[in-house]
Amino acid sequence: MMRDRAGGLISATRRLIADRRGNLAVMTALSTPVALALTAFAVDEGSLYNERRAAQSIVDLAAITAAANINNAQQAVLTTLSDNGITSVAVQQQGTTVASTATKAVVQVVPGRYSGVSSIAAGSRFEAGKQPYNAVQVSLKKQGTLYFAASMMAPPVIGTTATASAQPEAAFSVGSRLASVNGGILNALLGSLLGGNISLSVMDYNSLISADVDVLSFTNALATQLHLTGVTYSDVLASKATIGQIATAMANVPGLDRTAKLALQTMASSATNSVKIPLSHLIDLGSVGSLGLGQKPAGLSVDASAMSMLSAAAALANGKNQVSVNLGATIPGLTSTTLQIAIGEPMQNSPWLAVAELGTVVRTAQTRIKLNASVTVGTPNLGGGTKLLAVNLPLNVEVAYAEAKLTDISCATGPSSIKVSIAAQPGVVEAHLANSNASGFADFTQPQSFSNADIADLRLALIPLLQVTGSSAFSVTNMAPTNLTFSATDIANRAIKTVSTKNLTQSLTTSLVNNLSLTVNALGLGLDVTALLGTAKPAVSTLLNSVTAPVDDLVYNVLATLGVHVGEADVRVTGAVCGRSVLVQ
Repeated sequence: MMRDRAGGLISATRRLIADRRGNLAVMTALSTPVALALTAFAVDEGSLYNERRAAQSIVDLAAITAAANINNAQQAVLTTLSDNGITSVAVQQQGTTVASTATKAVVQVVPGRYSGVSSIAAGSRFEAGKQPYNAVQVSLKKQGTLYFAASMMAPPVIGTTATASAQPEAAFSVGSRLASVNGGILNALLGSLLGGNISLSVMDYNSLISADVDVLSFTNALATQLHLTGVTYSDVLASKATIGQIATAMANVPGLDRTAKLALQTMASSATNSVKIPLSHLIDLGSVGSLGLGQKPAGLSVDASAMSMLSAAAALANGKNQVSVNLGATIPGLTSTTLQIAIGEPMQNSPWLAVAELGTVVRTAQTRIKLNASVTVGTPNLGGGTKLLAVNLPLNVEVAYAEAKLTDISCATGPSSIKVSIAAQPGVVEAHLANSNASGFADFTQPQSFSNADIADLRLALIPLLQVTGSSAFSVTNMAPTNLTFSATDIANRAIKTVSTKNLTQSLTTSLVNNLSLTVNALGLGLDVTALLGTAKPAVSTLLNSVTAPVDDLVYNVLATLGVHVGEADVRVTGAVCGRSVLVQ
């Protein structure tokens, strides 16, 4: 009996194990809670992913907007966030930490400088806080939204970052234009600089002064001269060229009038100076240089005065040489005139013209002039037996580099409202009526030394020779930068704006003559002839003052031909773009 019952139990157990009916229901009952939990987490994860993508898109847009309004970047970011539904935002300043909450996001706006140079590691291309700013980095932290897992875990923090950069650029130059022309002086000076015999008329020079050269077309023409093909503008400017090649390329630029073209061709054929000029010292095209020859940047014109470009190139060709010019008796009131010129390199090899971003500086070259002139003595008798034999004018002028710095480009309501700000200052001027140390004339690393010069020679009765010696000095200072603003109209009209010093109230030579300190010596006789100074000084001063105008004109033409001026600097902006703000990181 017991055996039968045991057998029945075993048989029932076997049937139960073998019977698979209802297994699915059991498994479903056991797995459904797990599946629902996984589904809930998947929904939350998908929601967080979409939320993170949406936040990244908003931050990207905020960074682009901030870079386009870099002077008001923080407000631009807050406005963009608000316009896109993130209305409650705390601003985190650099060096602090602010935690986001369920109701408040945290944003950090960091202006800085971005460089796209490929040799710099991607993570190091943005430098926070470096000026002048051209980029903005925006970081956003906000709590994500959990729909199912909120009761089991704290919501995660969504963090997104974007960096955008806008590269505003302007084409600008610094120098001094020739407002009046003395053809004889210019022919003699340019002949010495170019190494040839130049014989151009005043009309030729006026045509060159008024002519503008498209710098990109010039670079393209220069590439032909240098036999360069399939290259960029920067590749051409990385080369060297002679002054003859530069003048020929300028003559081949479309749009020049016939007079200017022929004048440039004449200079090119007359130039024998074979010094090859580093073209990058003349022009810096910035990002435009990466374009292939023949390509033009949208909305940006790069033009230069033909005369200014030629003069700057000629100065570079003689940057380490001393130029001597004998003008003979061609200057009114002077019986003889010799001129020596030394031209220094611009500071840090700064170009004369640049297409560049904020903070870029262009400079003229440092220049020294030594002029020795003999003044025509019209009425030699001074009375009392005193006779004026000779009067000399030993003039020394040194003009330090003038500079112009691009400080701001803004487009308040678009390209038509563009404004370009330039901080410009003329070069410091030191002038002397004195003898200078000849050995240090062309050495710009050392200041010149000066001593009393022989200003006039007299004869008094039995005393065969009395020498009037003396010297004077004059400086033009007060060189704080002056801010110049160029509007869209100024840029379109190629307007030239001038900065000048405030303490140059009379001509340079007149200032020196009026400050002249004189003494009289009876050479070798040991006599006290100081009393004669009262007779000699007025006569000498009057005679020197009679030639200050032509001497000033000579100095003006020489310096202006070299792109510098006493107490003044001319600045011109020929094109500018605010730049299109783009994401860079």
